[in-house]
Amino acid sequence: MTQQATHTLGEHLVTLLEHYGVTTVFGIPGVHTIEMYRGLKSSSIKHITPRHEQGAGFMADGYARATGGVGVCFCITGPGMSNIATPMGQAFADSIPMLVISSVNKTHTLGQGLGRLHELKDQRALIAGVSEFSHTVLSAEELPDVMAKAFAVFSSARPRPVHIEIPIDLMTHPVKTTSINRGKLSAKPGPDQSSVEHITQLLATSKQTLLMLGGGCIDAAESVNRFVDLLGAPTCLTINARGLLSPEHPLLIDGAQSFDEFRNYAESCDVCIAIGTELGETDYDLWAKGPLITHGEFVRIDIDPKQLSNNVPATVSMVSDAKLALNALYTNLKQHKMFKPQDNASDIAGKINASLKQEFSAPTKQYEQLLSAITTAHPNAIIVGDSTKPVYHGNFVHRAPAPRTWFNSATGFGTLGYAMPAAIGAKLGKPDTPVVAIAGDGGFQFTLNELIVATQEKVAIAVIVWNNHAYKEINDYMLRSDIEPVGVDVIGPDLKALAQAMRCDYVLADTIEEVSTLLAPLASSNKPLIIEYIAEVDA
Repeated sequence: MTQQATHTLGEHLVTLLEHYGVTTVFGIPGVHTIEMYRGLKSSSIKHITPRHEQGAGFMADGYARATGGVGVCFCITGPGMSNIATPMGQAFADSIPMLVISSVNKTHTLGQGLGRLHELKDQRALIAGVSEFSHTVLSAEELPDVMAKAFAVFSSARPRPVHIEIPIDLMTHPVKTTSINRGKLSAKPGPDQSSVEHITQLLATSKQTLLMLGGGCIDAAESVNRFVDLLGAPTCLTINARGLLSPEHPLLIDGAQSFDEFRNYAESCDVCIAIGTELGETDYDLWAKGPLITHGEFVRIDIDPKQLSNNVPATVSMVSDAKLALNALYTNLKQHKMFKPQDNASDIAGKINASLKQEFSAPTKQYEQLLSAITTAHPNAIIVGDSTKPVYHGNFVHRAPAPRTWFNSATGFGTLGYAMPAAIGAKLGKPDTPVVAIAGDGGFQFTLNELIVATQEKVAIAVIVWNNHAYKEINDYMLRSDIEPVGVDVIGPDLKALAQAMRCDYVLADTIEEVSTLLAPLASSNKPLIIEYIAEVDA
């Protein structure tokens, strides 16, 4: 007879997380969550304590983006959930797997408005818009099933945040457990053969083709390269797909999707094929020109069927995981007797890229110099960006060396304060990889409290603070809109004094080129570094 052990539901939660391979949890213990911590100390899971729940969410996001795993947070009832809603919104917009496990008030008090500690009228309603689903555990026996449902989303659907809340009176319930055996995680959906054949026929007869790849392809680099080389068509990558093609690839189009030269080419194509991208505004319509106009076939392949009619409706669509679709299309196209690669594809890609460079004023060169300084010092660095001018420009021109090495909050939800805590999460997930955050002086102040976490955990990230003494992007937008700037002149802290208080290193870069030299010691350091650059002129 199998011996059963008795644990509390809180202890069983930790065991379940271990079962799913979770090694790191971000959270701030509170009176309503202490039972989730029972047994955590003796587990294999490392706990990181941010200084604010927003920091916890951004760290989990950066951890997930850098590793491809799931970012996990423990969160207190009420204000903890409202605080973490912002990073969940960023993760939701960018399809990042995040598991937020929170407490909630006692079962018999839910929804009654009794004025209990940390009480929200309805936590699930608050979090509904930034989660794939939110579930209230109403019996101890539910937890393994809802956990399995969460990881099914992460492994076989569009990965987005999931929220599980556990009433505080249930956390101490005894649970009799044997060994956990949930079976294998769900497989990703694959392409149907008739659609593969139809798309293959379209590609084989197309004279001008455009391939558009998004973050849904992030784990399919080998399949992407094999397919692109066979197809021989100009290829663009969204911000979240950067690094799928090498910086030297002749068919790689930079972030030109919002510009006329790219749009004109898309309009002239016989076939445009979009895989794993929602064709969102921050990649494809930054200047609010409207959706892409195409006169040929518009093929869309996505793991999420709801995406197939968003922004640019497909004339041909297929629900499939990107990697499985790319492999199937490669096999069919390679065998097709009529197919020939587009002979002018590299010329077109070069023409689009050249036109992109003509769109920028001279001061934007400094942003490219900054990115060059980083990659010169650490060619394979993970660069994590905030919503700030160097990052905006980098989203047009930066060519990442590998997937998961360029990500930022200037996409989708567009949060400020993302870069530094997300960089901490990335470094915790990839301890042997240099990690550099880029933040403006305004955005940096949103989450600068999390710097002490990097010090405490000996996380050697570099934070480049682009200091223009203002919310400069908003200041300039006001001026372009004939609005007298108000509220954009923000005084920042003395960063040298802040670094001393946070027990980390600080240096002022006199020139952008100097940044490369200042970054060199990062690989051998065990504490964070602030590099301040004062920008006298901005584009």
